[in-house]
Amino acid sequence: MISKQIVEGFIQVAKEKDIDRKELADIIKEIFETLIQRKYGNVDNFDVIVNMDKGEIEIYHEKEVVEVVDDPDFEVDIETAHKVAPDLEIGDLYIDVLDPDSFGRRLVTYAKQILSQKIQEFERLQVYKEYKERIGEIVIGEIRQIRRDSIVINIDRAELKMPREEQIYNERYRRGESIRAIIKDVIWEKKGPEIIISRASPDFLLKLFKNEVPEIEDGHIEVKALSREAGDRTKIVVESHDRRIDAVGACVGMKGSRIQVIVRELNGEKIDIINYSSEPRLLISRAMSPAKPYQVEIDLEMKKAYTRFENSDISIAIGKNGQNVRLASKITGYEIEARSRNESEGPAREDVFLIDVNNLPTRVVNILIDNGIETVDDVINTSRDALLSIKGLGEKTIDEFLAALMEQVEVQVVEEIVEISDEDENN
Repeated sequence: MISKQIVEGFIQVAKEKDIDRKELADIIKEIFETLIQRKYGNVDNFDVIVNMDKGEIEIYHEKEVVEVVDDPDFEVDIETAHKVAPDLEIGDLYIDVLDPDSFGRRLVTYAKQILSQKIQEFERLQVYKEYKERIGEIVIGEIRQIRRDSIVINIDRAELKMPREEQIYNERYRRGESIRAIIKDVIWEKKGPEIIISRASPDFLLKLFKNEVPEIEDGHIEVKALSREAGDRTKIVVESHDRRIDAVGACVGMKGSRIQVIVRELNGEKIDIINYSSEPRLLISRAMSPAKPYQVEIDLEMKKAYTRFENSDISIAIGKNGQNVRLASKITGYEIEARSRNESEGPAREDVFLIDVNNLPTRVVNILIDNGIETVDDVINTSRDALLSIKGLGEKTIDEFLAALMEQVEVQVVEEIVEISDEDENN
């Protein structure tokens, strides 16, 4: 039987292509419905049943029993109906069983054509579903083709596309090379799925950090903000939720082992890792790395910050084409203005001693002085971990003291910035 040959042939192809039997049955059913439509002009009163276990196809043609037939595709005369079922009456439903082989040998050729098309559609749909669920995942593929506006990468049966805007501008790609990128989006087009990957996306860098720094993946360290200009510089703000873990140190790794892996993957892109602070002045000062402001003023209502730098540091503070101050503005949420000492009014202020600052808790001030921390600058230049190691100072005490200090004085903020790259730190 032709129909049985078709089913058996389809089953073999399904095994090779890893197509589900139910999906295959639906394909065969659709083929016969198409043939019925061609022969009879409609499929409304036909029912096709595919039995994959037996390799059989059953086609039922429903008709109404009438005295005189006007439309043979929908009606059957009562005499013919009685030959099959003597108890049928006018108006009853008559079921005519069609032999699939009646469609002729052309069925085999047509079935093969349709099967090939359906398998391609099925495979494209499977690729779409698979990669849709993998958005945000880093993949490794081989560059197959380099076009003017994109790069095409092959992974198994999938074709992934990296548009020019998702590429790192100063990287050079070669056909046959392996490349890592993040799956950014998956779009269904007429020709099938379009899988967009990216190396320029901030999400790609964030995923690299999660892969290299387990403390981020398990939630002990939180990435509070990230701004990136791919190929040049990234600023990432991190906070530790475990007082035993130094957020910046964990991201850098022993002797820079963790951050170096990321920098190498990004071909030397500079990365500033910034320790989070809930105090805006301190956070803004840290965000301006690698430059070090000697003065920070903020306008909370207007969300603006005014930073002052030594004349020799102003170009670093602003960065190439304003890049450094632009990235700092993004991660802090403040519009930051950077000026040199020559542009600022008045001389730099002198050291402010803690005993001269009003409304500070005397007990904490005395403990700090006893440990050699006498001025506001001394406090700012002492790490949080160092402050916590001082006997008599707890985490809550330090937070309350720093908040009171920031309210009372114009803070000189100097932050040690962690920046590891394959180039000189001061580039």
